[in-house]
Amino acid sequence: MTNIQISADDFEKFREFFYRKTGIQFDAAKRYFVDKRLIERIEATCNATFRNYFTFLRFQASGEELQNLTNLMTVNETYFFREEYQFKCLVDSILPELVARKTDTGPLRIWVIPSSSGEEAYSIAIYLLELWSGIHQWDVEIISSDIDTKILNQARKGLYAARAVQHLPSSYLQKYFNRIGDGFQISDELREAVEFTRVNLAEREDTRSYRNFDMIFCRNLLIYFDDISRKSAAETFYDVLKPGGFICLGHSESMSRISSLYKIRKFPEAIVYQKPLEAQ
Repeated sequence: MTNIQISADDFEKFREFFYRKTGIQFDAAKRYFVDKRLIERIEATCNATFRNYFTFLRFQASGEELQNLTNLMTVNETYFFREEYQFKCLVDSILPELVARKTDTGPLRIWVIPSSSGEEAYSIAIYLLELWSGIHQWDVEIISSDIDTKILNQARKGLYAARAVQHLPSSYLQKYFNRIGDGFQISDELREAVEFTRVNLAEREDTRSYRNFDMIFCRNLLIYFDDISRKSAAETFYDVLKPGGFICLGHSESMSRISSLYKIRKFPEAIVYQKPLEAQ
């Protein structure tokens, strides 16, 4: 039983610090979740009190502990073909529009953020291979990013429990996965098709090289941000997208409540948001 205590003042100090570093806002309802993980890292780093740990966290030159704590604080709950209607929208409506106005021979570029353990990026790859006829005419580049380095390593390995793949047709399981013990590992071909990178949306430097994307999937991330961080993320995505590029959010998220930069596009399968074609 630990003797370490996190006071209300400690929680407020940490909450403000973590928000500045990541854009993620913890409200009072998350106290138990935050305290538990803070205490875990305080003990792991052999600090006796929150005060000692917080000093160590803020001033460690390498930033390694902040990354360890961030990995622990971020939630990574997903599965294959989650909110599949958006993948159907990608194949049936968005990609045909993108290729119809494409004037170069470069790849179509898709950015998935947050990556979590890779299910979403790999789902998109499978969906395109199985259901988009244009896959034989066009190269597609899929980059999947997350702030959590531990979960990115997990995504690169592509190992999943049965629960993660339960919504996949059995034919897809046989075609794209290998059985490993009680779980499944995605094929080498698909693992090589997705590039996983570490990105913190709150750090503009992290996304400076991310440009000229045709499509962004950012689902169920902005719900963890406050209004200021959401608006900043929307501006970052605007810079990342090509004119006419699209962004998909989670079913409970709405770009129209965050930013006026985007056009609302109502396709038969889903509502998505578009950077205007005339944008420079």
